[in-house]
Amino acid sequence: MRILVIEDNQSVCSMLEMFFTKEGMNGEFVHDGLEGYHRYKSENWDMLIIDWMLPSMDGVSLCRKIRAEKGQVPIIMLTAKDTESDQVLGLEMGADDYVTKPFSPLALMARIKAVARRHTNAKPEQGVNLLETKYFKINKDTREVFLNHQLVPNLTPKEFDLLYYFAQHPKQVFSREQLLERVWGYQFYGDERTVDVHIKRLRKKLGSANQPFFHTIWGVGYKFEESVVADEN
Repeated sequence: MRILVIEDNQSVCSMLEMFFTKEGMNGEFVHDGLEGYHRYKSENWDMLIIDWMLPSMDGVSLCRKIRAEKGQVPIIMLTAKDTESDQVLGLEMGADDYVTKPFSPLALMARIKAVARRHTNAKPEQGVNLLETKYFKINKDTREVFLNHQLVPNLTPKEFDLLYYFAQHPKQVFSREQLLERVWGYQFYGDERTVDVHIKRLRKKLGSANQPFFHTIWGVGYKFEESVVADEN
């Protein structure tokens, strides 16, 4: 696995280089956002790890630029910001996952492997990944979502994966831990807000105020159901 790390903290880079070597991963390190973008464009990478705060071009802008150019490489954001609004921003710009500093290297390795595994499993098998429900048509080959025959724009990769998984299991209640394991692909590390952030963004993007497809089951988690209109407040 070739991983480009765009991180200006030398200590973090040294630590990651040690763990990459131990795991048999090939890590390359760049310490400037704009330089990292050019390095990304000039070579093929299996994954990018991007710090939020970078000289020349910050990590969020870099992630947004890559996704705007239809780049599909998996991206993990490293950030010292831990508020929900910051997490939403990073995910909305197209990051597949984020890790809050300070972080455990072992936990980061688990996230890297999970994102890589999920990306591999998401590669389409032509003609077999069309899912139709009462209101949705979801094409996993093209990663397009149609709601009432209208294309839903600007879904992030993880928002798409979460919606697709829920649509495959209508009315089934999932805990946050189950969703993290089955959609994100890693064991629960104490950041279940990731699920809440994605549900919140999906509700907004689907405009589901009158038809709340994602139902909160208090004390348990969430379920996906199209036939029930309920007050989620």
